[in-house]
Amino acid sequence: MFSKITITKSTENYSQQIEQIQKTLNNADAVVIGAGAGLSTSAGLTYSGERFYKHFSDFAEKYGITDMYSGGFYPFPNQETFWAWWSRHIYFNRYEKAPKPVYDNLLNLVKDKNYFVLTTNVDHQFQMAGFDKERLFYTQGDYGLFQCSVPCHNKTYDNYDTVVAMIEQQEDMKIPSELIPRCPVCGKPMTVNLRSDDKFVEDEGWPKAAERYNAFIEEYRDKNIVYLELGVGGNTPVIIKYPFWQLTAQNENASYICINLGESYCPDEIIDQAICVNADIGKIINDLK
Repeated sequence: MFSKITITKSTENYSQQIEQIQKTLNNADAVVIGAGAGLSTSAGLTYSGERFYKHFSDFAEKYGITDMYSGGFYPFPNQETFWAWWSRHIYFNRYEKAPKPVYDNLLNLVKDKNYFVLTTNVDHQFQMAGFDKERLFYTQGDYGLFQCSVPCHNKTYDNYDTVVAMIEQQEDMKIPSELIPRCPVCGKPMTVNLRSDDKFVEDEGWPKAAERYNAFIEEYRDKNIVYLELGVGGNTPVIIKYPFWQLTAQNENASYICINLGESYCPDEIIDQAICVNADIGKIINDLK
């Protein structure tokens, strides 16, 4: 529907933007949060630099891996090494709370509002901060879940105990062979419940969350609703960014707020309904608080 997606960045100064965002949120009947990787990065869940070397210096030295993201695609020589890597990756990015209180501050900002969260993040930080589980839709999976790699059935399994055992018992970047997770139905290797291809398992909770999200959108579609986009990049714009633009364009009462350091923009068609802030998400949320 957007004939030309011209990047339009706000020219207002910072204090004006903060004031405008605060006013928009205060007047909203509902808030839909669309969260991407930039939100977790702002909260300190970085995949490179000091944090990477703190947990993966041995992998960096032996395999030349330079960050957690690329390490997730590395062709490790065996399952024992594969799960030594992934057990750490899962634990430090899923079971440890983010170093900075960005998610906590975000909850304080919206907790008294009718809110819903749509996110491509798989680190579970929303629930760890106390967001209502019934108001969350994780579209791309969860680091905390295993699924069959085939998959032979549409069910997922909590992996905390297995991941902790892998970390405690691994030596020389290998876990004991008996800890390699296997599907309880077909016996094939398990994998992490992440959407990367057509083998992603949408378990029984996934369509229920989708239904709750769609019902929320329909309830407030024509009302004073704010689409608050935080840290969404250009990798998967069809999940959050493009739908938020379209929903805003279809409702003259809607507002679109985009906060993203280095990637804050919107099409000209909704510029009068938009606030785009090129700044750190954590700082913005803290200043709004």
